Amino acid sequence: MITRSARVVVPGTEEAGITLVTRRGGFQSRAATSKLPTLIDDLQYRLDDGPCVQVIWHHDTVLVTDMATERRWPRFAPEAAGIGARSMLVFPLYTTEKALGALSLHSSEADAFDETAVSIGSTLATHAAIALITCQREEQFRDALISRETIGQAKGMLMQRYSIDAAQAFTLLVTRSQHTNIPVNEVALHIVEHGPDPAK
Repeated sequence: MITRSARVVVPGTEEAGITLVTRRGGFQSRAATSKLPTLIDDLQYRLDDGPCVQVIWHHDTVLVTDMATERRWPRFAPEAAGIGARSMLVFPLYTTEKALGALSLHSSEADAFDETAVSIGSTLATHAAIALITCQREEQFRDALISRETIGQAKGMLMQRYSIDAAQAFTLLVTRSQHTNIPVNEVALHIVEHGPDPAK
């Protein structure tokens, strides 16, 4: 796991976490090595401010040497210091197309991260971004296979129920999707789970 590796290979790192951008533009904490990264993320989500938010939207690495004297985020920094994050080093996780999120490294000590930490952490963040892209593509592929299978089952049920062919069954699925403003795969799933009668 990337965050566990960060604790071992990046000097000064005590805890680590990943913040991901969701499909709806929100944020989600993943792979935290303790409660601290999640608490820091929750604080940033609540305030919509902080180093992870800045990194995700601006794609720049951010180093916080001492949260107790940090002035860039006047609402976030004092609370983060109170939680126990004195130093933070945050790297963007992104592709050429979009921001995926951020890799954040934490320390309870001030001035915990040096140039070596920045260099090693940057390399680790690149590997993390590649791993995330791979996982997302695998998830999308699995979702597509599941949707295809579900649509096939729903078509079969409609064909049997209404004595129609495959093309007519698919047209019926699309029509129901348009009338209900629900994606075709969700209409198909409802048919598989509840039967082809639209009243059910």
